[in-house]
Amino acid sequence: MIKWENKLLLLGGHSKKSSDAMIVHFINLETHVCDVMETSGKIPVARGGHSVTLVGSKLIVFGGEDRCRKLLNDVHVLDLETMTWSVVEATQTPPARRFDHSAAVHAERYLLIFGGCSHSIFFNDLHVLDLQTMEWSQPQIQGDLVSPRAGHAGISIDEMWYIVGGGDNSNGCLETLALNMSKLVWSTLTTLKERHPLASEGLSVCSAVVDGEKHLVAFGGYNGKYNNEVFVMKLKPRYSSHPKIFQSPAAAAAAASVTAAYALAKSEKLDFPQIINVNLNGVENNVLKKDINIEIDAIKEEKKALQLSVEEVRAENSRLREKIDELNSNHTELSKELQSVQGQLISERSRCFKLEAQIAELQKMLESLESIEKEVQILRRQKSALEQEMELTAAQRQGSGGVWQWIAGGT
Repeated sequence: MIKWENKLLLLGGHSKKSSDAMIVHFINLETHVCDVMETSGKIPVARGGHSVTLVGSKLIVFGGEDRCRKLLNDVHVLDLETMTWSVVEATQTPPARRFDHSAAVHAERYLLIFGGCSHSIFFNDLHVLDLQTMEWSQPQIQGDLVSPRAGHAGISIDEMWYIVGGGDNSNGCLETLALNMSKLVWSTLTTLKERHPLASEGLSVCSAVVDGEKHLVAFGGYNGKYNNEVFVMKLKPRYSSHPKIFQSPAAAAAAASVTAAYALAKSEKLDFPQIINVNLNGVENNVLKKDINIEIDAIKEEKKALQLSVEEVRAENSRLREKIDELNSNHTELSKELQSVQGQLISERSRCFKLEAQIAELQKMLESLESIEKEVQILRRQKSALEQEMELTAAQRQGSGGVWQWIAGGT
């Protein structure tokens, strides 16, 4: 919802009445008349879960999902002076298609897109569209780690962008965040308890100034049940940390006043500071005193917690030192054993070398014995053949002598 002149503008969103193109509804803050504004040009497709950001006299629409649940990451501009739509043809890599994200403008030039989700993924990335060059970029971010979230609420004050609530359909996000848009540094302002009403999806947040001090006012949301509680956070100076969230009858009264006044802050018929003074005149002192006492008690509790943490850290350091000493002594003993084993290995290696040399000599001897056995076998065969030849010769000689003797005897 965007305030423009004497009207509140509501662009798109899901409703029972289907439409192919985005409809611009308005509420006249003077006459309280609700109606539809006629627009022309390249009207974007109807959608919900998108972001709408006011830059000068133009509204910038990004992303969302259409009535068929198709995810979008397109950019459209509505000129509020001519009520004409146009499509932005941006260059470089755009953000992934998403819905239920948040958007803000820095220095009237840079459109920042944070978080949101697809149908399966929740995002914690930050993208920037330069509205002069129409180029997308994803800058390097520093500071605290930011959990993925969708359905959160965001509001920018000066160079700071405050992010409240959100979740991932399973758990609500407990951290209230602040992004320094000039330095691109995330910081965690406060962390809530589990199931806190502020850790919800679909809540709203606005800002107000009460007695010169800036406040955030959050309302509603869903985290398993619908909430109708109002929470007020008083923003601290930059050098102070841990802003306090308070909820009390006084806080509720203040929240109701600043919430009503914020929507109509620039209306000619309303004087914003006077409304704040009227509603807070009776509770201002009590709120301030209670707030100071709460801060003092919180500081004391933090001091005690820090002292306990220091003692625990010291005890843990002592235990770690003992373990380190024990490990050092074990390391020394193991080093000695290792040196002994290394010496044994060296002696065993020398023995192995000697055995290998002996084995090589024995192999040579075996090879020479095999050649000797072959020569002996050859000699044996030669001897056997020679003996056989000698026997044959002797037999022939004996036969020859008998014939001659018979012839001689016959004469």
